[in-house]
Amino acid sequence: MAHLENVVLCRESQVSTLQSLFGERHHFSFPSIFIYGHTASGKTYVTQTLLKTLELPHVFVNCVECFTLRLLLEQILNKLNHLSSSEDGCSTEITCETFNDFVRLFKQVTAAENLKDQTVYIVLDKAEYLRDMEANLLPGFLRLQELADRNVTVLFLSEIVWEKFRPNTGCFEPFVLYFPDYSIGNLQKILSHDHPPEYSADFYAAYINILLGVFYTVCRDLKELRHLAVLNFPKYCEPVVKGEASERDTRKLWRNIEPHLKKAMQTVYLREVSSSQWEKLQKDDTDPGQLKGLSAHTHVELPYYSKFILIAAYLASYNPARTDKRFFLKHHGKIKKTNFLKKHEKTSNHLLGPKPFPLDRLLAILYSIVDSRVAPTANIFSQITSLVTLQLLTLVGHDDQLDGPKYKCTVSLDFIRAIARTVNFDIIKYLYDFL
Repeated sequence: MAHLENVVLCRESQVSTLQSLFGERHHFSFPSIFIYGHTASGKTYVTQTLLKTLELPHVFVNCVECFTLRLLLEQILNKLNHLSSSEDGCSTEITCETFNDFVRLFKQVTAAENLKDQTVYIVLDKAEYLRDMEANLLPGFLRLQELADRNVTVLFLSEIVWEKFRPNTGCFEPFVLYFPDYSIGNLQKILSHDHPPEYSADFYAAYINILLGVFYTVCRDLKELRHLAVLNFPKYCEPVVKGEASERDTRKLWRNIEPHLKKAMQTVYLREVSSSQWEKLQKDDTDPGQLKGLSAHTHVELPYYSKFILIAAYLASYNPARTDKRFFLKHHGKIKKTNFLKKHEKTSNHLLGPKPFPLDRLLAILYSIVDSRVAPTANIFSQITSLVTLQLLTLVGHDDQLDGPKYKCTVSLDFIRAIARTVNFDIIKYLYDFL
């Protein structure tokens, strides 16, 4: 157990509770356990580590990968069959289409000598996806121990609370275990545990303390913080490697790393900047303050739809709204440019600068220029938010209470042409100034 405490940090209470629920190998355990907590709170890691360390027979299934009933049931049965036939070294693939068949086949598989005298654990990660499957699946798993008359425990790992799962018709209530978010002290201890062997633990702990001081207010995701720690540590060590400072010269090390951590703040969670691109950016001697303009955008590789959103935003910023019909409707009739031209429009729109546009117009242009059908999902709206965060778009607020948010595109023509080339889009023929 001492080994387990060194591997699983800051989760002593949850580990102790799970060990109490598991009991002895041959004892009947609780039929179902529901474990929930925010992302990166240690649910999957603690459960897997505990089962592997105690050498308990278990199968681990991700409900995102097994997105249909048949895939899920067959994955569980085949993994169990592999456990029961591991001594023989041969196993056959099992097919299963209904939960009734699953219970029958589950009895046969767990009748093996190496499984029948001990508890078998089925772990369902991302269990919230079970709600989108057949209605009898969740109640069936909750009372699988009773239906199969076998010593089995089903563990559900989820990011949402049990109340969001409970069916209106009622069901067997699982044992509910909550994994709270890591505190700043917990994160300090866990991240400091990853220190490279060539540096002292105190030196790396001081670096983690600086990192958390910058990022803890905006990011408490352990995975993201661990990624940031690995990405920025070489820059922190740079003065030590060059012999310009010692490991104890905290002030000099902070002055060296501070501007680079400010750069990293722009890409927290987004990951539009890859690790290799970030390393190149770290080597660049450009003043960090200059990243507030377009100089930073050349280092950003945008997702596919974000490129079209940015193109649509540029067209909405520099084309008069009345020209949208001309450019984006197939049967608009013959309209001469002179019919649109007014005295105040004779000056190039590119000289006047970008004009604000509503979200509805942006989406209408986006749907017109993308070849495939795009649904207005949360993914599209989150990419618009990401473009605002990256300062490629600017949110200029509302004109009145009835109007929605308005945006401006802040990138240059050269930049948008470079983006358009990556998706084989000829933006010039859609710009009013170039008619």
